[in-house]
Amino acid sequence: MQDQLSALVTKAEAELPSLPTRPDVEAAKARYIGPKGELTGLMKQMGTVPKEERPAMGKLINQTQMALQALLDTALARIEANELAAQLGPAIDPTLPSPDPLPGTRHPLTLVREELNSILRKVGFTVVEGPEVETEYYCFDALNTPVDHPARDAQDTFYLPPEATFPNVAKKVPNEKYLLRTHTSSVQIRTMLKGEPPIRMVSPGRVYRRDTVDATHSANFHQMEGLYVDKNVTVSDLKALLDYVLKSLLGADTKVRFRPHYFGYTEPSFEVDLSAKHLPKVNKEWVEIMGCGMVDPAVFDDVGYDSSVWSGYAFGMGIERIAMMMYGIDDIRYFYQNDLRFLRQFS
Repeated sequence: MQDQLSALVTKAEAELPSLPTRPDVEAAKARYIGPKGELTGLMKQMGTVPKEERPAMGKLINQTQMALQALLDTALARIEANELAAQLGPAIDPTLPSPDPLPGTRHPLTLVREELNSILRKVGFTVVEGPEVETEYYCFDALNTPVDHPARDAQDTFYLPPEATFPNVAKKVPNEKYLLRTHTSSVQIRTMLKGEPPIRMVSPGRVYRRDTVDATHSANFHQMEGLYVDKNVTVSDLKALLDYVLKSLLGADTKVRFRPHYFGYTEPSFEVDLSAKHLPKVNKEWVEIMGCGMVDPAVFDDVGYDSSVWSGYAFGMGIERIAMMMYGIDDIRYFYQNDLRFLRQFS
């Protein structure tokens, strides 16, 4: 039987590397290791092997099966690589000049983000960016989000494997997990830990959540979050800023209102609605646009700020949501498809 097993591997080594298609690999798998395959037939002969030789023969059969499976996997990987290469076509030289007339067009999300940055810079905000890979401390703990909060569940957040390492993103708490940030509020924590108030900053960037991919939701989207910390900051200051931002962005006819809400890191907290009937995508009286609130004293205490001296507000908005309103876009997936027919409309 040992010679038969060796011959079976030799036969597979000669045949499998030349198989051209997936069905050929599946047929070969059935012939070699399937329920009616050649290896299975040899295994049925174990009853004829002397008792004292069966352990060694069983080990040899297992080794043969692993060798055959490895050959099949290699053949399938080769075919998949060929299929991908056929789809990609010939290599492209990125140094060649573009056939499209210059200048190119900016992505609509870039246009909205840069317009928001410009509006906020005029009133003293600085733009700060941070890592997209974060730790639980910066994304949750420092933002007053308890360990049993639903946002920290694996069905809501993209956690990275325990063995993953990111030298540029140091862990602040032992044994905490790495994750793809669910909001850019983590940049606010990093900014506060670097220095004393006053702080006036905004943090645009890509965020990730396990969300349904449909016409209005995506597992990957963009946020812009702002933070202002100083003495004697009030809700009136927050309302005045958001009135200014939304009217500057969407037009002087835009109306803004606050509704009480709950967020773990602000108190009091509000949902912000806007009324802007002149926009193509706003076809009802009020539309929810963002969340905001006064920073919870627990957040200040965690970063070492004296909450009896300092106060502040925070706000956050989805860039895709604003872009969809401004440009009358009804499907968030258009932003990520790189369809030139769509993108050239924003030249």
